[in-house]
Amino acid sequence: MGRVVGREEATSLREAARARGETVVFTNGVFDLLHRGHVDLLRAARDLGDLLVVGVNSDASVTRLKGPGRPVNGLEDRAAVLAALASVDLVVAFEEDTPLELIRSLVPDILVKGADYRPEEVVGAEVVAAAGGRVERVPLTPGRSTSGILDRVQRRDTD
Repeated sequence: MGRVVGREEATSLREAARARGETVVFTNGVFDLLHRGHVDLLRAARDLGDLLVVGVNSDASVTRLKGPGRPVNGLEDRAAVLAALASVDLVVAFEEDTPLELIRSLVPDILVKGADYRPEEVVGAEVVAAAGGRVERVPLTPGRSTSGILDRVQRRDTD
């Protein structure tokens, strides 16, 4: 079971993993309504290394990015659910709209995003590449998205 930690502790744990010769993998997202697509992506990310660190947007960041009414679940709940997944080792919140500063702090060996992102859209890719790491784009699970879930719920409410 993973842990929710602050940026400083995550950086320290990343350094300890590096000293042991372990591969640190990083991915990030809102993870508002956890669904199979999220779980599949996190499993695939975990399979790429020894320590999976998941960055999660703060509530204010989610609202700025997704609009009013989001997040559905608050940061504390989203982080706790992520940390409970077997594939996740560390969960770290970030206040910014992108995880760039967190990636600069952690400098993971592998940065993972969904295949819906074009390589040039992956925030932090240049930081990871400059340190000798790589970016992996993971195929999405078809038909699984938070937006899709919310759309289905809203359609049911209007029926």
